[in-house]
Amino acid sequence: MKTDILQSTVSMAHEKENKKKLYAEEDISKLAVIKSNDTIAMKYMMCVAAASVAEGATYPLDLTKTRLQIQGEMATGGSNAQYRGMFKTAMGIAKEEGLLHLWRGMLPALYRHAIYTGFRMSAYEEIRNQLSKKDKNGFSLWKKVVAGMMAGGIGQLMASPTDLIKTQIQMEGRRRLMGEPPRVDGMVDAFRKIVKQGGVTGLWRGCWPNVQRAALVNLGDLSTYDSVKSSILDNTTLEDNSVTHCLSSGCAGLVGAIMGTPADVVKARIMNQATDEYGRGLVYKSSADCFMQTVRGEGFLALYKGFVPCWLRMAPWSLTFWLSFEQIRKASGATSW
Repeated sequence: MKTDILQSTVSMAHEKENKKKLYAEEDISKLAVIKSNDTIAMKYMMCVAAASVAEGATYPLDLTKTRLQIQGEMATGGSNAQYRGMFKTAMGIAKEEGLLHLWRGMLPALYRHAIYTGFRMSAYEEIRNQLSKKDKNGFSLWKKVVAGMMAGGIGQLMASPTDLIKTQIQMEGRRRLMGEPPRVDGMVDAFRKIVKQGGVTGLWRGCWPNVQRAALVNLGDLSTYDSVKSSILDNTTLEDNSVTHCLSSGCAGLVGAIMGTPADVVKARIMNQATDEYGRGLVYKSSADCFMQTVRGEGFLALYKGFVPCWLRMAPWSLTFWLSFEQIRKASGATSW
């Protein structure tokens, strides 16, 4: 009798533990496996759809972040910054340019995620599968780092032209309020002018800090999310639900922002600078030159301009993306992650 009771107790405890980790295995490789009966095209479309939802919900924070990062550039004589902080910047844009201008440059941002997010997730899965093919113990930490950095870096390299166009469009409202002539009039015009000035390769101006940022953000995001989520599930009574997702993605977003913001600042400034007739930057010669000029002219902390909106955007973006992605997969009848 006692033996039956003991076995029943152990069985119930085991069942409870399995239920707790039903959608969150100890290793992210198990969490992030998409079954082979899902087509690549279907997975790609669902990734892009979820990324579009997340981008639309958090895009004003991206615009605010870019304005904060570029304002006050000593190299361009813009030391008299008008905005102070994320909230006042957002309010200033809405008041001076119009509420809908908080979504200025949204279209190229969506195109970016159609390339970047779709490729990043697909590539990460393939890299993960290849690296863990002979490792039955799962996806180790160093493999997560390699896969995350490679997938993020290559995906961003492919999508960099859309980021360049988006950055230039985001600054147009500010330029016009300052009485400066507009440089571009929409996405197509920006594309034509960039190609005309620098050729096709000009579309990749400032791509390297962009690639570095994407690699660092993916490194921090994946490894931190995995570690925090496992710790929460192992050491607390929380189950794999929206609360756990919020806590994990918030921590992952913080680490990703800390690692990626300096490269993001350099990227934004290089992409926003004026160019000569050959598409060469008039302010910065390279990413390293931009980094050094920023530190010398404005101090090291200038590399973290826009950090708060960057962090506050990354956390809800990640959470919105994953929740949307799971619901889209469920609605389409695809297998869960």
